[in-house]
Amino acid sequence: MPNSSEDARGFVGIAFRIDEQNSKFECFYLRPSNGRADDQVRRNHSLQYISYPEYPLHRLREETPKKYESYSDLEVGKWTKVKIVVENSSAKLYLHGASQPSLIVNDLKHGPALKGSIGLWIGPDTEAHFRNLVVYKQD
Repeated sequence: MPNSSEDARGFVGIAFRIDEQNSKFECFYLRPSNGRADDQVRRNHSLQYISYPEYPLHRLREETPKKYESYSDLEVGKWTKVKIVVENSSAKLYLHGASQPSLIVNDLKHGPALKGSIGLWIGPDTEAHFRNLVVYKQD
């Protein structure tokens, strides 16, 4: 957003398996301003997974560095096609219509039993736009 701090790099994603109390969910999110940064470490933080509330990013990074984040070529202000496939305890994040996932999580922290809603998710100091959201239930 305009007037946000230099450290605010944008957080935009999709939360899924949101429980009825809105107290638990899994989430994939993108950080578009990291996608073309001049710093490789920052680039590697372009795509991220969190599991709220027990597994925020800082805990996942500390306990299992690099496992729940990845690089992708993202551009600020450009549309990014996103596809998420969730099955049992795994979730895969696909970008730009690719046939291979950009980020794979095989151990969703809330496990396969958590069911729930899907929500649009943005972090602090972030302005984001969504369009053409489609949800399919797998058979």
